[in-house]
Amino acid sequence: MRSLLLAALLAAALLHSPAYAQRKLPRVDEAAGDASWLRFKRQLLAAVEKRDKQFILSILDKNVRNQDERTRGIATFRKQWELDTDDSPLWRELTQALQLGGAFIRRDKRRELCAPYLLGRWPDDVSPIENAVVISRDAAVQSEPSISSPALGRLSYDIVGVVDWEVDDKSDPKQKWVRIRLQGRDGFVPEEQVRSPIEQAACFVKTGSGWRMTAFAPAGGE
Repeated sequence: MRSLLLAALLAAALLHSPAYAQRKLPRVDEAAGDASWLRFKRQLLAAVEKRDKQFILSILDKNVRNQDERTRGIATFRKQWELDTDDSPLWRELTQALQLGGAFIRRDKRRELCAPYLLGRWPDDVSPIENAVVISRDAAVQSEPSISSPALGRLSYDIVGVVDWEVDDKSDPKQKWVRIRLQGRDGFVPEEQVRSPIEQAACFVKTGSGWRMTAFAPAGGE
């Protein structure tokens, strides 16, 4: 799902985007001071760990945004994320999103908290389609898609130009790499350490009856 979405977006743009030297996007959690959010987040993560689909359905906004913006609603969400199967991808992807902080965004005249934090903090002068963020500290950049290749350097929460979102490892069939542009040359970072600001984002609004999920969909949708 991830590679198809991002590949389609990249195909519409220049593959070799300019490098943004020294541009960083440190992780933040703008709702960390809200006790109600912290309590809700703990409940949500516990529900995800238990694969409690009833809890997930109970917190959805009735007009929850889905992969296709034209088909909002809980029924589509349930089908899209295969919630009635034994191994819905929701559990893995929602856990990953919630672990990456959150930032507030104004959308549909509402103030939403979206996780990961990337889109809410993305600089206006950098293309969110051609670039991404290294979401870990001291991530090694390899000269080839292999852990055994020479390292070009290390990055921590840096904004990087993306050339290719899915490159096969030279020897490990389970490992994928992202080809990035670093200081005028290509480098490779494990795909789990790079994330696009327009990738899946879980968004929430605070209501009188508690927090509600308004989306778990590509963050670029309006």
